[in-house]
Amino acid sequence: MDIGFIGLGSMGGPMARNLVVAGHSVAVHDLRRERADELLELGATWADSPKAAAERSEVTFTSLPGPLEMEPTALGPDGVLEGAGRGTVYVDLTSNSPAVVRRVHDAFREKGVAMLDAPVWGAVANARAGDLGVMVGGDEAVFELCKPLLDVIGDDVYHTGSIGCGCICKLVNNCVFACQQVAVIEGLTLGMKAGVKPKDLWRSVSRSALGEPQTGLLPSTLFKGEFEQRADAPVYFALRLSRKDMGLATELARQHDVPMSIAALCEQEHVTAMNRGWGDDNFTKVLALQEERAGVEFRIPDSEQDETL
Repeated sequence: MDIGFIGLGSMGGPMARNLVVAGHSVAVHDLRRERADELLELGATWADSPKAAAERSEVTFTSLPGPLEMEPTALGPDGVLEGAGRGTVYVDLTSNSPAVVRRVHDAFREKGVAMLDAPVWGAVANARAGDLGVMVGGDEAVFELCKPLLDVIGDDVYHTGSIGCGCICKLVNNCVFACQQVAVIEGLTLGMKAGVKPKDLWRSVSRSALGEPQTGLLPSTLFKGEFEQRADAPVYFALRLSRKDMGLATELARQHDVPMSIAALCEQEHVTAMNRGWGDDNFTKVLALQEERAGVEFRIPDSEQDETL
């Protein structure tokens, strides 16, 4: 199938690669052309703009940081809408605002172009392996048409409802996960200051109150005190993106008059961490704020991280 793919960052690049390797004809575009080098070597073609990518494609994907980047890429000059032909499909993989997604959807519908919102759940390693979760909103018939392509990207692809519902599911997931992290570090610093060794405390909490993915994430970041972006990091999600998603979640709550006091507190933790200049660090760096307040660092050496944890 002829595909356009716009946005070749840490998540978009691997997803586009999997589509190329699967044998599809993929026209790619990114603001940084060098990100396409590997894909071009594998057989992808370069498009000079989102419009140019869409002109060549039956299905056009975007994978972008957020709504501020997605909307002008979709609707702006030389954007996807200008290049998309009637009867084609636009799939946005961005963790996005449902309101923005619906506004963009309406503009595409007027031109006879279908649209799905399909944000993904997982880390860079999952994007590379093609085993992301993909939460899809939009017309179910369009979803079924595009599912074979989405199955290349993820191993858990499911329809969530009408347009925008994919993003709602993604924001709820990220919001719950971020709030859980804040609660976890409060408990861990309490237990440590009250006299329990980190390894013993974590063993207790991980076997009762927690499960994956928290128990797989914290040992690779918090326990080591390593929050920087690393190519070999098993899980990396920039704090600035987590802060963006928390903001979108609390904005959605205001739109629907849903009180979310814990989420609001967690969002403020993210704002504080951003103001420390930690935006490009792993999103788990927000936990260091509570460590500072408690006056302890929750660290478990690699030598103690055995199979009993």
